[in-house]
Amino acid sequence: MANAGLQLLGYTLAFLGFIGLIASTAMAEWKMSSYAGDNIITAQAMYEGLWQSCVAQSTGQLQCKIYDSLLQLPGEVQGARGLMITAVFLCGVALMVAAVGMKCTTCLADDKEQKNKVALAGGILFIIAGVCALAATSWYGENIRQKFFDPFTATNARYEFGKALYVGWGASALAVIGGSMLCCNCGSEATGKSYPPPRAAGQPGTDRV
Repeated sequence: MANAGLQLLGYTLAFLGFIGLIASTAMAEWKMSSYAGDNIITAQAMYEGLWQSCVAQSTGQLQCKIYDSLLQLPGEVQGARGLMITAVFLCGVALMVAAVGMKCTTCLADDKEQKNKVALAGGILFIIAGVCALAATSWYGENIRQKFFDPFTATNARYEFGKALYVGWGASALAVIGGSMLCCNCGSEATGKSYPPPRAAGQPGTDRV
């Protein structure tokens, strides 16, 4: 019998991951200007995200500009956009699917086997969404790392990891962990063995002395 508390915990973790994926996708701080080395210009900080770039002045003023052209964007930005949107969409679908299959809901209460399959499908969708987001953030972060250590990159043109990457990594982990808990919970119940009830003495098929 599946543990409803474990299902609820996995669903809660995956829901938090869903919120984190939305926040990470919308944030403008996927990468931020670096002040390593001889770069001592601290009057302004530059941020770049998937949808816009921003400049923060030392006075607290923030100016942002939305990207004008999609085709002129680097490949890692276009790829990260697609993967993050896919991850958010799959998480949204998984939330609805898993809610139907959870034991604490009344949907499909008459068919427990089908209910477990629905919960398992929701868990798998959560895992796929987490993997997509993890691929997007890791790809983007690896590109930042390569350019940072490239000797041909100017010091004032180097960037470091932004807050959105850390939020994305954490949200991906929550989605994968939550989905795995849903899958393991359903799998443990599905592997349970059922035995036929013992037959009373004298019924056909019993041993006779």
